[in-house]
Amino acid sequence: MDQWTRLIHPEIDNNDPHHANSLPIYQTATFAQDDAEHPRNNYDYSRSGNPTRAYVEAYIAKLENAQYGLAFSSGMAAISCVLQLLNAGDHIIIGTDIYGGTHRIIHKVLTRFNIQCSQVDFNDAQALKQALTANAKLVLLETPTNPLQQITDINALRSKLAQDIILVVDNTLLSPWLQKPLELGADIVIHSATKHLAGHGDVSAGVVVTNHEHLAQELKFLQNANGNALDPMQAWLLLRGVKTLGLRIERQQQSALKIAQFLESHPKVTKVYYAGLPTHPNYNIMQAQTSGAGSVLSFTTESFALSKHIVNQTQLFTISVSFGSLMSLISLPCQMSHAAIDSNKRNIPESLIRLSIGIEDPDDLIADLEKVLNHEITTSLTSEHHAK
Repeated sequence: MDQWTRLIHPEIDNNDPHHANSLPIYQTATFAQDDAEHPRNNYDYSRSGNPTRAYVEAYIAKLENAQYGLAFSSGMAAISCVLQLLNAGDHIIIGTDIYGGTHRIIHKVLTRFNIQCSQVDFNDAQALKQALTANAKLVLLETPTNPLQQITDINALRSKLAQDIILVVDNTLLSPWLQKPLELGADIVIHSATKHLAGHGDVSAGVVVTNHEHLAQELKFLQNANGNALDPMQAWLLLRGVKTLGLRIERQQQSALKIAQFLESHPKVTKVYYAGLPTHPNYNIMQAQTSGAGSVLSFTTESFALSKHIVNQTQLFTISVSFGSLMSLISLPCQMSHAAIDSNKRNIPESLIRLSIGIEDPDDLIADLEKVLNHEITTSLTSEHHAK
């Protein structure tokens, strides 16, 4: 079945006796039982299981061509659950460009439990080889990375890992619409469903999918034990949003490419980070393992002051963290989404601006950026200089 059709017809039975066209929201904490020993339909307490959440978990799993799915209260809740597959003495390997929240929980929480961490460039074969110690248990990466758009060949990476090492891919930046890491060799895929999957900036959710039954069972146990499962209302909102994933992300990435091409040609822009540009060093890998580069891009200017001015003066871009929503967003990652990472470790230029492209007309967005770049910056910075 084509994925456009699967969004609307996922072939999942919601077990609704009234056959509602919209999934019912089972907004309840508990479920009445037939007797004291046997839960009716395996549901007794919503933390442990809820029909609305169960349907959404199965739905997202279908999008990734996975057998098992779990929904959490946030992307970080999903990541935290996966990281609890590690035991004291284990070694985790992560990329050099990683989400600030992921970096924080690994370096400031996991290390308390004698879990070691190495950060490597996954395209550096020698660095990876050195990091693969005897106690290496899990490899976690983003591809493309956020915000530097680094690309890792997932299939090639899998071939370099021992079979018992769990390969985890955070697929938030592209969504299952553009990339399916399980088909490329990943064992687990994580999403901050807050982003592209929900798509409207009004849901906080996370998703984990896998094809390994033993991992699914352990993650299900941890989800229940931690109490960080997604609530029914948020699950329903996530489902409503994800049904338009294809419509949204196709338009967004078309606009993102057009904006990246504009920025690449502008004299005040020193570098553009977007894997959809043929000038990207791993453009061929991106084309081979994805069907698009997504809606997020970054660029640098000659100074932090200039970048800050651009962020503050655009009119159609909302200054905000996150990405994947209907409206276009702009941010300074070093000051916002990645501020939790020490400046000497994050490898992100201070002047880097990240754009999340929404569904607005790309020409209007380009005009907004062009106005700030061409007309307002020189005057403003000159005034600031004279004021000093």
